[in-house]
Amino acid sequence: MILVVGSIALDSIETPHERAEDVLGGSATFICAAAAKLAPVGLVGIVGEDFPERYRRLFSDWGVDTAGLEVVPGRTFRWGGRYHSDMIHRDTLFTELGVFETFSPSVPESFRRAPYVALGNIHPDLQHHVLDQMEKPSWVVADTMKLWIDIARDSLERLLGRVDAIVVNDEEARQLTGQISLNAAAADLLAKGPSAVIIKRGEHGASLHNGSSLFSSCAFPLHKVADTTGAGDTFLGGLVGWVARSGGATAESIKQGIQIGSCLASFTVESFGVERLCSAGQGDLEERVSVLNSLSRVAEIAF
Repeated sequence: MILVVGSIALDSIETPHERAEDVLGGSATFICAAAAKLAPVGLVGIVGEDFPERYRRLFSDWGVDTAGLEVVPGRTFRWGGRYHSDMIHRDTLFTELGVFETFSPSVPESFRRAPYVALGNIHPDLQHHVLDQMEKPSWVVADTMKLWIDIARDSLERLLGRVDAIVVNDEEARQLTGQISLNAAAADLLAKGPSAVIIKRGEHGASLHNGSSLFSSCAFPLHKVADTTGAGDTFLGGLVGWVARSGGATAESIKQGIQIGSCLASFTVESFGVERLCSAGQGDLEERVSVLNSLSRVAEIAF
């Protein structure tokens, strides 16, 4: 089983072409939607009494064990954002934490022996609190974001010594280490504890740094992008889902997981929320993985 801990939200999103309100979002949501396509998942999260029943049913439809989902009086976490024309940069219009403000993850007894743990980009103190409740997981991967680097750097740096892999984007890697070179940034992060650093570069792909080798994968090419919200969380879900499905975190399974995560993220950005990701079947995923593999494959070069 994969334990997934993170936020569950209702998002209001504006792009240069469309807008949508109360779309199912949050880091845990996208991680679960992706990972559950590959392996059993248990969710720990919190929502308010206003959380739509149709969204709760989605988690069950994905096969996610929701024993750790708290439903409490109050309003569900809400976030609003407006994307720039490049569909990369965005402005936050509002953040209403609601019940998420007092979230203290309680891991059910049945989840505490989960061999795989995916920590969404919640406050590092909460990520520590989750790990304090676990019984020797085999592989822990954590995500973070600029906000936590700004306001909780000490806690985040301590977390690096407790996880097996950290996933950051290129801007976060540079901010966290002060390095311009991503290779140098990865080396600094590896020195703090994790055995693997995965750096996301948006439409330019992702790279794996583990101290002994470097692997880089391009992103799946798309002609149209509807909404990039949740792409990074989907990537993380695909990564941990494939590692779990493979039976362990070898260098090769992590490399494959990066490509799986990239392809699943390509579905996410084709619609608002999880709609397109949900409709993608195994055949769709296999087709995109095949295309992605072919993009950098060349015949042997002889001099």
